[in-house]
Amino acid sequence: MKAAIYNPYLDTLGGGERYTMAFASVLTNANFQVDVCWKDKEIIEQLKNRFGIQLKNISIVDDIKLGDGYDLCFWVSDGSIPLLHARKNILHFQIPFTGVDGRSLFNKMKLMRIEKVVCNSLFTKKVVDEEYDFASKSVVINPPVDTKKFKAKRKENIIVYVGRFSDLVQNKRQDILIDAFETFSKSINNNWQLVLMGGIEVGTRDELMVNLRAKAANLNVKIIESPSFNQIIDIVGRARFFWSASGYGVDEGAEPVKVEHFGITTAEAMSAGVVPLVYDAGGQKSIVEDGVSGFVWARVEELVSITEKVISQGLIVKIAKEAQKRAERYSYANFERNVRGILGI
Repeated sequence: MKAAIYNPYLDTLGGGERYTMAFASVLTNANFQVDVCWKDKEIIEQLKNRFGIQLKNISIVDDIKLGDGYDLCFWVSDGSIPLLHARKNILHFQIPFTGVDGRSLFNKMKLMRIEKVVCNSLFTKKVVDEEYDFASKSVVINPPVDTKKFKAKRKENIIVYVGRFSDLVQNKRQDILIDAFETFSKSINNNWQLVLMGGIEVGTRDELMVNLRAKAANLNVKIIESPSFNQIIDIVGRARFFWSASGYGVDEGAEPVKVEHFGITTAEAMSAGVVPLVYDAGGQKSIVEDGVSGFVWARVEELVSITEKVISQGLIVKIAKEAQKRAERYSYANFERNVRGILGI
């Protein structure tokens, strides 16, 4: 059997691209021959290095012809609905698009060729269901986390965040994390370090990085650009806290595209026994059980005060264990079972 995969954002090497290649791996495990549409064949090595995924029996091809001649086509939407030609077609939404005339008659006609619309989170599903009227076809399959590789190591006083350095679509607001860390460092002993890691391949302005480095200059902050998968596993495994300010200052009702749509690095950190503190917006709220497996915050002062409280009351180990339990629902095994379920394979 032959499968075609299309993702217009593949070179951004973000969470959506990890999702895409995980989907491809499920297909190869089911004995599909998988063609990924991309012009530069070197992308395969970049994907392997960033995500630590063994991409066997996968070919990079220039054109998949909208799935024509394929048994299955998995297509990541850029907001549009393509007229797909495979025997079975799956449309995937990583981004909660709005204001794109989703309910047009032409879209409804093209949707007839789509078997399932797969969303990465309940947050994304809610938004696109309203925009496109997908309710009868859309399902949620959360991104997978490599729970076998993301394990707790000997813990150090590290606060970590992993997310691309870009404001192309979302702004991950690493600047807010640096501000919070400055306040935190003044109110508690300063033997803590903030580590910010993320890709710079697409959408990273020189000005953004210059400003972040200037803001962090006199603080114990480490910025790592385009880390390898092994670097991420190592540092996240040693961290005690995961801070996220993604979506800070955004009205998620008015601009849902600008908040975190799921938060795969949050789930990875939880798998590694890291206590997550995430901003109260978007898909991360469905990952973290506030006060049980982590915390949700709305003001920077809360981010700092909650972190201090967890430390002073000796709650790190307890909440970290709950976070690990919670992360198991995002394992590759569950992801593969859910994918096979919608494909009937």
